[in-house]
Amino acid sequence: METLLSIIFIYIFVDNFVLHRFFGICPFLGVSRKMETAVGMSMAVIFVMTMATMVTWLLNSFVLVRYGLEYLQIVTFILVIASLVQLVETVLRKISPTLYQGLGIFLPLITTNCAVFAVTLLAVRMEFSFVEAIVFAVAASVGFSLALVIMAGIRERMEMAKIPDVLEGSAVTLITAGILSIAFLGFQGMLSL
Repeated sequence: METLLSIIFIYIFVDNFVLHRFFGICPFLGVSRKMETAVGMSMAVIFVMTMATMVTWLLNSFVLVRYGLEYLQIVTFILVIASLVQLVETVLRKISPTLYQGLGIFLPLITTNCAVFAVTLLAVRMEFSFVEAIVFAVAASVGFSLALVIMAGIRERMEMAKIPDVLEGSAVTLITAGILSIAFLGFQGMLSL
């Protein structure tokens, strides 16, 4: 149980996939303009990342390793992720057309989101058990979502602020992401306690 709690804390706060490892920067910067799309993208990433990790861990353990096909991990994992994104896209189109349109091009970006792929690959390479892999995927996706929602909140507030012309647009967004990343470094000190 202690191991699972440490996995949760580490991958949400300390080893955050966006702010520490810099995976998934494209959707992080692209979708974080509005809180509504950030929350929608967060839910989609949590679902896809968790399901992809479950399926890829099972496929790897019971098919690829068993038959000596570990060299097919990358191709297999990409196919699983792409299939799950198609499933999410179909479900969102029927359940919430406004969220589907709000996400626009960013929903297919989950397919190429390196954070999703990294979690599936790291869960296998770090030799997590099935339960640890699921907890790892949930924690990593919640960490991604936390960073995305915080950034969306900050960017919505920045729209009302007076920002120098030199810093408007991408510049202030990248500076803000850097400061947010530094703020999350403070959680590393809690590990030594």
